[in-house]
Amino acid sequence: MSQNRKREPRPGEEDNLPVEETAKAETKAEGDPVVSEIEKLKSELADAQNKLVYLQADYQNYRKRVIKDVSDARVYGAANALEPFITVYDYLQMARKAAETSDKVEQIRQGLSMILDQYMKAFEESGVTRVETTGKPFDPAIHEAVSHEASAEIPEGIVLKEWSGGYRFGERLLRPAKVVVSSGPAKEA
Repeated sequence: MSQNRKREPRPGEEDNLPVEETAKAETKAEGDPVVSEIEKLKSELADAQNKLVYLQADYQNYRKRVIKDVSDARVYGAANALEPFITVYDYLQMARKAAETSDKVEQIRQGLSMILDQYMKAFEESGVTRVETTGKPFDPAIHEAVSHEASAEIPEGIVLKEWSGGYRFGERLLRPAKVVVSSGPAKEA
């Protein structure tokens, strides 16, 4: 088949109309409300697609900014929490030097007491609190029993001694207190 051959028009097709009538049909199509509505909808769709692309880009930028803000907040939070402990560390260094050169035990004790007070102040500023232990009822949620001991004065289930302190940060338990719990009066054999 040759490519130069013209296709036969089908009945009702515009190809069989004279040129003037074809131009009139195109003009009529442009004035057709359905065609103009389609063009309007195509334009609105293109606008909506453009807005979507911009919205997606804005969202990606927002996500990146939030990730950076969270990372910065962690760094600044850690720095703020550690800052008071730097001072305590400096005091401990000075106390060690003083202990190496001085024979005055009472002054060294007094210095260590001051350092411990500063340490507890740093804890409080950071929101860390000590768990109450001695004389309190044993609570497995905040205490870790390392031993039981008989006691004629202290009833069973009450904490007698603390081996190591427990600490909270707000409502979160950082470390349970290791304690000795009373088993009540000694049982006779």
